[in-house]
Amino acid sequence: MQKWAGEAYAGDYSRREMLNMFAKGGLFASLSGLLSTLPQMSYAQDDEVVRIGYLPITDATALLVAHAKGFFADEGLEAERPTLIRGWSPLIEGFVSNKFNVVHFLNPIPVWMRYNNNFPVKIMAWAHTNGSGLVVGKHTDITDFSQLGGKQVAVPFWYSMHNIVLQYALRASGVTPVIKGPGEALAPNECNLQVMAPPEMPASLAARKLDAYIVAEPFNALGEMKAGARMLRFTGDIWKNHPCCVLCMHEEATKARPEWTQKVVNAVVRGAIYASTNKAEVAELISKNGEGYLPAPAPVVTRAMTDYDMPAYRESGAVKHVDEWHNGRIDFQPWPYPSATKLTVEKMKETVVGGDKSFLADLDPNFVADDLVDRSFVKAALEQYPEWKNDPSVNQGDPYNREEVLSL
Repeated sequence: MQKWAGEAYAGDYSRREMLNMFAKGGLFASLSGLLSTLPQMSYAQDDEVVRIGYLPITDATALLVAHAKGFFADEGLEAERPTLIRGWSPLIEGFVSNKFNVVHFLNPIPVWMRYNNNFPVKIMAWAHTNGSGLVVGKHTDITDFSQLGGKQVAVPFWYSMHNIVLQYALRASGVTPVIKGPGEALAPNECNLQVMAPPEMPASLAARKLDAYIVAEPFNALGEMKAGARMLRFTGDIWKNHPCCVLCMHEEATKARPEWTQKVVNAVVRGAIYASTNKAEVAELISKNGEGYLPAPAPVVTRAMTDYDMPAYRESGAVKHVDEWHNGRIDFQPWPYPSATKLTVEKMKETVVGGDKSFLADLDPNFVADDLVDRSFVKAALEQYPEWKNDPSVNQGDPYNREEVLSL
């Protein structure tokens, strides 16, 4: 078990000391210091080469497809092969120090960067929707969130959609999310959360060090296929078509080079549209057996991108809204709905995290929706490529607006 987990994603995430920092909630203090020392480095390119940084998860699919299918080249752009990064912390550092000018971040990360650290990051589009789930160990008899009281559950990052959706589901089920150290007693209604690097999760679950984990694909599929994990619930079946990772760029770059920015966004939008309509092909393309952007083998990535509306998932309750919501295990539509940004900020305020989150106290969700997200470039791209409306997550009657839906 440790062999396949270690080989497939060896070195793709943080070093052990960084994992310890995650667990202690010290990540953001460390990065705050970094950001404060680099106030002028957010935009310093002397060329227009597209330099993408990404984590080896399906969240990066639209960026990877745009590179693999030559969509950047079609726009007249030179794009280096995307650089696989070992974790969220080094990806943030690479973006801040201008190693990368195009990245995907967990949706809450740019909120923290811009309003806790005054770093001029901009959300330019959504990288994908849905694409995550919570799996439980085969050693458990957990069939409902209410049974997570007294259990140990891992999340990939404190400021993540995974943590937000998990804590919504726990509270709605009468369970209190807490962060306690090893050996600290848990009340029957308390679920203990910890941050763990995704490659560690399947093996930890198999070894019974965890009772469950919630994470981006393909680690749920990997857990199902290699660690005997059972899917408790897909996150997209709780928050309808929720954002997870978002396309981010430096604000100064978007202002100084609007034509270049538009071309970048055009290519990523095309990547999203292609992924939306060719999931099985794209899974093979980005897998270890294809172009090798992800270390996971094709069968794992294929499951992570295509297996959703199945009798077993319906019977277990992993999906409850599939007939009503018509979404997939992962979907790709790039429009950043203002309503979702507002709800993200609202939910961040009530989500338990390690470390100080006082910057959220007076943060106005309406202001964030307007200030953090630049919708002009992605809207121009979507008007150029109207096929995006064919994604099942798009409201055909009013594609640029929606009502957020959370439901267990």
